[in-house]
Amino acid sequence: MRYAMIALGVLMFALAACGGAGGGGSGGGLNLPPAAPSLSISTQPAGAQPATTFTTQPVVELRDGTGALVTNDSITQVTASIQTGTGTSGAALTGTATVTASSGVATFTGLSIDLAGTGYRLRFTATSFAAASSNAFNVGSSGGAVITPSAPPASNVTFNVNSQNNARAISRYIYGMNGAPFNGSRPANLTLTRSGGNRMTAYNWENNASNAGVDWYNQNDSYLGGGATPGGAVTPGISDAHTHNASIIVTVPLIGYVAADTSGGGDVNQTSNYLANRFKVSQAKKGAAFSNPPSTADNFVYQDEFIYFLKQSFPGAATNPNKTIFYSLDNEPDLWASTHPRLRGDATTGGNPPGTAGNGSVPTYAEMLTRTKDYADAIKDVESNAIVFGPVNYGWLGMVNFQGASDAGTHGDFLNYYLAQLAAAESSYGHRLVDVLDIHWYPEAGANNSSGNWTRVTADSTDANVVAARLQAPRSLWDPTYTEDSWIAQYSTLGPVRLLPRLQDKINANYPGTKMAITEYYYGGGDHISGGIAQADALGIFGREGLFAATLWKLGSTNHSFIYGGFEMFRNYDAANGSFGNTSIEATNPDVAGYSVYASVDAGNPDRMVLVVINKTNQSRTAGIAVTHTAQFNVAEVYQLTSANSQPQRVSDMNITLTNAFQYTMPANSVTTLVLKP
Repeated sequence: MRYAMIALGVLMFALAACGGAGGGGSGGGLNLPPAAPSLSISTQPAGAQPATTFTTQPVVELRDGTGALVTNDSITQVTASIQTGTGTSGAALTGTATVTASSGVATFTGLSIDLAGTGYRLRFTATSFAAASSNAFNVGSSGGAVITPSAPPASNVTFNVNSQNNARAISRYIYGMNGAPFNGSRPANLTLTRSGGNRMTAYNWENNASNAGVDWYNQNDSYLGGGATPGGAVTPGISDAHTHNASIIVTVPLIGYVAADTSGGGDVNQTSNYLANRFKVSQAKKGAAFSNPPSTADNFVYQDEFIYFLKQSFPGAATNPNKTIFYSLDNEPDLWASTHPRLRGDATTGGNPPGTAGNGSVPTYAEMLTRTKDYADAIKDVESNAIVFGPVNYGWLGMVNFQGASDAGTHGDFLNYYLAQLAAAESSYGHRLVDVLDIHWYPEAGANNSSGNWTRVTADSTDANVVAARLQAPRSLWDPTYTEDSWIAQYSTLGPVRLLPRLQDKINANYPGTKMAITEYYYGGGDHISGGIAQADALGIFGREGLFAATLWKLGSTNHSFIYGGFEMFRNYDAANGSFGNTSIEATNPDVAGYSVYASVDAGNPDRMVLVVINKTNQSRTAGIAVTHTAQFNVAEVYQLTSANSQPQRVSDMNITLTNAFQYTMPANSVTTLVLKP
């Protein structure tokens, strides 16, 4: 995290790097390399019963690098298969599994799957086109016959929920926060925390010295605590998370140097030859026997020895699903040149006053790849079951060109390069190096406030125009029809951002099987209902879209009370750790600008369904809700988050008198959790 510099410094740095985006500029801005042709699923498979033809057969389109339909292609063959690791083991896909496109469209017929199961996905491949995977769907039903719902009463909007379609396990790690409170503070019942930020880039695990770079005068100090005990700045957080049945992401420095001392005294550049006298060389591998405690008499700090220390201190933590230690490859290396200039060749600029950017050398793609391979391999050599996160990009331009790296023109899109190179490295190393594609996402979307001043949604502002932009901002995580007001949409994507599908497309094309994480994000408005709505909306999207992990980083000067409320609508709606289900299911919504709806069940328990419905309008609205499911529901517990209170409030239960259908009146600007029971 950039602490004080993020709100303005990084934004201006990013705008400068993208060729004047934000004020006219010239030409097309970023000059991005053309995207690869790809397959796009226009009709998802649905209506599947064992050994019975799907009632809705998939339709796949051939799209060129601009996203346009390739209408002159009537020769490419598209092949469907069951995606590895989904559905029931041993299941077979039958029917016409390979079809030839007609005017760029491949229409499948007669497809069926022989075995019942949940979470099936079809994978579509074609020569010269990036593959595509379908939404998750079930074959057959569990818990009894599927009940067709009654028609709900006429309402302002109708939500259709269907447990038989798009079933997908929700990762428990999406409900996280950097420095999560496990001391009884809000929000309760979080599942993941992270030890990250700029201080961790030069963290010395042997003596807990750190240097936050320009965030605090480029000074070595003891800010992180821990005394002289090895790992003392990290291990208490691990113990606290594990005590509360939560996991943690621990940062492993990659930059090549760590702070040697906790002496303070301001900028290390006041010391002659400061790299030799105020830092120690950080190496991926020791190349000798580990010791615990480590030797502090030499000039080196070994990161594989750090992993060994943690493995000895927390045995089994790499494989315990509820109390995991994950490993992150540093923090925002695409900003090292500005955040840690003393370690990137700049001995004079940045950090005074705190937050002032430095002007060091930007890592190249090649350097970042080498550091990634060296340190990830060091981690896996010690802990073969470790799950490693990288590259931990700070934001958009980091993903696109690594903040203007000198070899960006040679290699093209950074994430495509990163994933493809790591896929190739797996063969030579004999194992995966990076398991999770990790980025940070502080939306650049915003609006002119009532005074005419441009304001990002990440600010504390409760101006009506900024609030309106904040309420829509989570749509850029997924929505192919939504174009936010930002320099990204104007100069880079030239339209919708659709962040998570965009990342998944890159993974599918370059390194299938890689998970996704957003380990810093923030939507602003911490003490306003709009902040709570945006937070809840983001959590619902994370679960539905298959994100593996997410950890909020709090910005601004608010108490974040409504953001906590947004978390609690999924993790503590009843003040007793009541939670959203662990499996996302289909929930359709015809008006995504005005409303959101997310639906879940618990695997193996058809008698409980939890919905989260969001009203983003300034007036109360009725929602007609129809539920296709294997159990009949007769009552709905109702919990609301409104502007009147930042904590979820239980209101009267609703009796469901129709067959799995009812009408609910959503308060203006609200989040509601509905717990459906027989």
